[in-house]
Amino acid sequence: MNVSRCVARLAFVATLAALLAGCASPPPPRPVEPPRPQFTSPISAQQVMGKWGLAAYHRPEDAARTEAQARQGCRQPYIINAGPSGGFMMYLADDAQPSEVVSKQVGNGPIYIGLPDEPPGARSDREVLRFDGQVLVLKWMDPEVAGRYGTMVYVRCP
Repeated sequence: MNVSRCVARLAFVATLAALLAGCASPPPPRPVEPPRPQFTSPISAQQVMGKWGLAAYHRPEDAARTEAQARQGCRQPYIINAGPSGGFMMYLADDAQPSEVVSKQVGNGPIYIGLPDEPPGARSDREVLRFDGQVLVLKWMDPEVAGRYGTMVYVRCP
């Protein structure tokens, strides 16, 4: 047997062994989605449930006047009810039916109100600019929605 045949047979056997080894190895792992940051809910559903007067402004200098207008909105209040899974029910932009939302915050970052399965600060969220139990001021994260709806001011009705 000459050397070249021996080398060719060894190369064939090595290739065959590599192919068989590939069949026996487990499949490569599927890509794993990076985990979403765990958030806390610093504002509970009980703190926001109830009747609220609602108004909105586009210019910061209109904030105080808008809060007074929101108080007058208690004649036809915006009602926030408990959600079925521990959150609270609010309308998202352009939705005719309310959705269950939660407050969410990562670490000491800003507080948002939005869908529980989205990360804090998602496009459909609203950032909490102020909340003291009696006044809730929310800014839409989506710039297009914020341009249409403005900054929302909720004042608790008596």
